[in-house]
Amino acid sequence: MELEPNKYYHLYNRSNNHELLFRNRDNYIYFLSKYREYLSPLVSTLAYCLMPDHFHFSIYVKSSDSIITKKNIGLLLSSYTKAVNKYFSRVGSLFQQHTKTKLIEDDKSLLTVISYIHQNPKRKNLVSNLEDWEFSSYQDYIGLRNGTLVDKTFIQKKFTSIEAFKLYSLTKVEKNNFIYDLH
Repeated sequence: MELEPNKYYHLYNRSNNHELLFRNRDNYIYFLSKYREYLSPLVSTLAYCLMPDHFHFSIYVKSSDSIITKKNIGLLLSSYTKAVNKYFSRVGSLFQQHTKTKLIEDDKSLLTVISYIHQNPKRKNLVSNLEDWEFSSYQDYIGLRNGTLVDKTFIQKKFTSIEAFKLYSLTKVEKNNFIYDLH
């Protein structure tokens, strides 16, 4: 896993065998609290989306210690897995072995990744409108929620208004617009 300081990345992983990672609302909230605990001191989060069997984050690496950052990603996933295993009386790994990161090299690509992340629930037919998915940073960007996990500075600099961001966010991002496979 690549994680150099002062760079943007798309961070993602999925469950083994498409098992549900999040079985109820409390699971989503708990995962985000663990993410905040383990990763917020080390990265700035620009966007996220938690899906039933996978997650996506767009991050900026603040920490100069990539070993600690990688270790904390592992701690996040293992602590969440332990809690799920205990609560649901299950055993074994929950996540695929390797969390993936892809370097985002320019602002245009970063905007595309943020849109792709936000469009996940609609693309998977979980909601009709982007703003209807609770476990995405999209609600923070459009003012439906005042969360503190996401650093909105980059998007606020790129768009003159929330309406301009909403219009851009509706531009469909296809998987083939990426130079890498997200899943």
